[in-house]
Parts: sequence; structure tokens; C-alpha cells
Amino acid sequence: MRSTTSQRAGRRAAAAVRASAAAPAGGIEAVGGVRPEIDAAIAAALDRCITDTDLGMGKKYKGKVRDTYDLGDKLVVVTTDRQSAFDRLLAAIPCKGQVLNQTSAWWMEHTRHIVGNALLSVPDPNACIMKKCTVFPVEFVCRGFLTGSTDTSLWTHYKAGAREYCGNTFLDGMRKNDRLAQNVITPTTKAEDHDVPISPAEIVAQGLMSQEDWDAVSAAALALFAFGQEQAAQRGLLLVDTKYEFGKDEDGNILLIDEIHTPDSSRYWIADTYKQRHAEGQEPQNIDKEFLRLWFRANCDPYSDPVLPEAPAELRSELSRRYVLLYEKITGQRFQPAPLDEEPAARMRRNVAAALEAL
Repeated sequence: MRSTTSQRAGRRAAAAVRASAAAPAGGIEAVGGVRPEIDAAIAAALDRCITDTDLGMGKKYKGKVRDTYDLGDKLVVVTTDRQSAFDRLLAAIPCKGQVLNQTSAWWMEHTRHIVGNALLSVPDPNACIMKKCTVFPVEFVCRGFLTGSTDTSLWTHYKAGAREYCGNTFLDGMRKNDRLAQNVITPTTKAEDHDVPISPAEIVAQGLMSQEDWDAVSAAALALFAFGQEQAAQRGLLLVDTKYEFGKDEDGNILLIDEIHTPDSSRYWIADTYKQRHAEGQEPQNIDKEFLRLWFRANCDPYSDPVLPEAPAELRSELSRRYVLLYEKITGQRFQPAPLDEEPAARMRRNVAAALEAL
């Protein structure tokens, strides 16, 4: 059968992406292990990212990455391809929303023995249905390494001289990307524009959580993190840090209510290159959004510059490749990109409506 023009164009685009993987353009380091068909899918989706949604139901709340539809006792959460960091929108990453949605769903199914969660259904590659809960106004940030590049990162504060941070004490003489002696929690308050570090004592004193709830939730967060590190290690990865959000359902049960161990909410490093790169003063190979943050840090002041440089196509493609690679390493499943022959809005409306009827 003769190839169509679009098929030939798709193959040429995929070849360009593979070429950039073999010889990174513009100083953008590429990771290996990504299947050629994934490169082709990323190339095809590069200009068809999901940046807005309209399900035509409930009350819509637009977050940095997710669009949430409040249906009363349930929430429909759509994960878009929007990429945020430094408290602002940076780019649109092909396949990113699907990777986050399906990676988080995998972890939720495999961590119910530690703590329950609000997930009810995953009817669409980009959407899930969640039980509505009363949210604790605190993000539980778990860390196993001294790293980061944002204003709230542990390394930023340590480099500035802080040795007490969010109720934790750290020794002098540590270097960026060192492993911590033990996992810690550095909580932040939840805010629309900028999260603020806070200590457990301040959380209780300000009435954000009771001592009983803090004790229960912090224990669950550390247990989730330890389990995630163990599972990641078995797959050749280091789960460096992550954040969790929790709430209570109408019966008072504490539940995990937001994404878990995704490349947006977590840092992952390639385990077998970490020691050598760290010894040589290089950044670890990462397969999370720190890859994008570091590029913006090197090319602008992402907190202060009124206009940021546009993320180049090869950067967006490479981040997508890393996200897909993480999904496949963690789940052991082949990533199946959502088909491009139907508008995502129509697909999501149909899939979500059918799932709500079945619940």
C-alpha cells in the first residue's frame, strides 16, 4: 500500500525526534530506552497538546495543570498537557496529561494497603473520577535528598545558610544532591500563587490540622514515600522527593486525594548513573520536570522575568520522552498514546458520562 503524505510527514518528524535523541540539539541531553513508535507519537502530538477542556458538566475550576469539575459528591479531574513550574505556565508537553493521569492511577491501585485514596474510576486517558473530600490545607513534601531549584526547595534554603527547615535539622558540609540521612517531611501551606514552607508545630498551632490528624497523615506520607522508593529502586530509579495531598471523606476517613509519584509531583533520577555524576559535580539524570526547570533556570529568571523564552520543540519532546519512559518503567506496561483521530473534548465527554452512569 502506498504511503500517504501525512504518513510520510509523520515518519520524517519521528526520524527528526530520533535524531535529536541520538545527538541532542541545543545542549539538551536525551535519555535512551524510548521506543521509536513513542518518538513518532510525540512528534505527531507536538502541536496538538491538550491545554484547555470543556466537559459541559458541574462547576469548573482551572488549576495550573488540572481542570476540576465539581459534581457535588464527586469530582472529575482532567489532567491537561499544561506544564507549570516557578508558579507560572511554561509550556505544553505532548502526552504529558495522559502520563500523569495513568501513572497516578497505577500508584493509587498499588498503595491502598498503606492508605485509602479517593480514586473511583479512570474512564479516559486524561480523566479520573474522585470522591469529594474535605482537603487538609497542607502539602506533605517528602524528601530523601538535598536538592531542588525552586524557592521552596530544600537545597535553595540550605545553600542560603538555613540548617533548620520545616522542623527538621540538617548538618553543615552537605552538597547539592546528597542523600539525606533519613527521609523527612517539609510541609507547605497550599496557596493559589505560591506555597509557603511551614513546620508541623506551626500547622497545629495555626489550626490547619489537629495533632492527631498530623500524626496520622505524616505517618501515611512517609510510608507511601518509603514504598515508592522501594518500588522505584527495583526499576533502576531513585525516587528523590514528592508531594502528597490528603483529605477526609464524609465518614471521617483520611484519604490520599491527589496525584501520587508522577513526574510532575516527584523527582526521579536514574540510579546507575547517580553516584558517578554526583562525584563529578554533574546534575543527576532525571526523568521528571526538573529537566525543564533547569533549562529555564539556565536561560532566564523564571520568577522575575515578565516574559519567558519559549520552550524549544526539542525540549518539549525530550520531556515527553522522559515522562513516557517513567510510566513504562514504573508500571511495566507499554504506553499507548490516546488516538488523535478524535477531538479530546468529545472523547472525554463521552467516556466520563458513561462512567458516571455506571457508578
